[in-house]
Amino acid sequence: MADQPEQNQDGQQTAEISGTVQIKQKDGGQGGEKKADDGKKQDDNNNEAEPPAKKSRRRFIIIAVVVLLVLIAGLFYWHSTFSEDTDDAQVDGDLYQISSRIAGQVIKVYVEDNQRVEVGAPIADIDPRDYQVALEQAQARLASAQAAYIQADVSVPITSINTRTSTSTTGSDVLSAQAAIAQSQKQEQAAAARVDQAKANAIKSRLDVERYTPLVQKDVISKQQFDAAVAADAGNTAAVLDSEAMVLAQQAAVSQAVEKLAQARSTAAQSQKNGPQQVRAQQAQANSQLAQVKQAQAQVDQALLNLSYAHITAPSSGVISKKNVVVGANLSVGQDLLTIVPLTNLWVTANFKETQLDKMNVGQNVTLKVDALGGRKFSGKVTQVGGATGSRLSLFPPENATGNYVKVVQRIPVRIDFTNLQQENGDYKLRPGFSVTPEVAVK
Repeated sequence: MADQPEQNQDGQQTAEISGTVQIKQKDGGQGGEKKADDGKKQDDNNNEAEPPAKKSRRRFIIIAVVVLLVLIAGLFYWHSTFSEDTDDAQVDGDLYQISSRIAGQVIKVYVEDNQRVEVGAPIADIDPRDYQVALEQAQARLASAQAAYIQADVSVPITSINTRTSTSTTGSDVLSAQAAIAQSQKQEQAAAARVDQAKANAIKSRLDVERYTPLVQKDVISKQQFDAAVAADAGNTAAVLDSEAMVLAQQAAVSQAVEKLAQARSTAAQSQKNGPQQVRAQQAQANSQLAQVKQAQAQVDQALLNLSYAHITAPSSGVISKKNVVVGANLSVGQDLLTIVPLTNLWVTANFKETQLDKMNVGQNVTLKVDALGGRKFSGKVTQVGGATGSRLSLFPPENATGNYVKVVQRIPVRIDFTNLQQENGDYKLRPGFSVTPEVAVK
């Protein structure tokens, strides 16, 4: 009796299974849905069968995960306010364009493309013979100018002494002329006195002749005495004429002395007036020769410079690039030879959005991550914030007053200098143009 229900149940289950198989064979789609519904019912039954503690623990885990995610997102947002970064940044540096400063033929080249050079390293040599000849000519002109200057400079004190001597001499001539006039005037006076004396003697001798004439006729006196009186009268008459001639000569001497005095005074005045002018003229000539010396010296210096330009050296350490100079090439002034890419004087130009510049200031520390070096980090510092946006500094800046306006977030170039480049870039792998991701600590 007890086993019958079990058999009935088994039979019922067998019948249900048989019915299910028949239903599947009759309509496969409906059978699948019914099977899915049966599985869902079975899961619901299992869930209902789970204990309440297990459901509560699962709910707690879900809430904890959600809270943790919210905290992580909050911390990430809070940390992001401490820095600003951008991927629009690259390493910059001054590229040195090496060009020829003189014209000539290249006789030697010391470098090759991608070769690293140091400051002062030789790059190329230009034939120096033409410039050596120009230097020798300039030195010869300098020597000639120096000799002319020495001669003119020595003549300055000589001229000064000569003018002083001339002035003194002319002054002495004036005094001598004045003395000569006084002497001539005294001699004129003495000659005039002699004329008076001669006239008095002539009068006496004439009177003697007049007195002796009747006496000699009466033979009171001898013929010899009368002849002596006549001779004395003739001599005194001649003495009068001679004295008068002497007076005329002394008067002429006085006139001549006066003329000499006037001439001496004129010469003295000219010496006093022209003497300083002659000294200044000689000094000006010496200054002109000195200017010629300086000009010749400048030509020598220029020739020396041109000769030095024949040996081209590197102005900075770096890597040779774009080399286009070979031995035998004829260079012209300003012709480009090559480019030196620097390895030490480098910085970063980062183009930040204008919305990132609110708290960015000069002097803030920056962490620089270089993509080409596997994310190697460098330290830097903000040194400059650009004066205008990149679009405004472009060749064709936008004109917002025309057409339909669309607001676009602009970017400002910010210069970031490396603070410890010598140690961090000891292998010199950093190159201009590398992409950089700077992170500026704004708090």
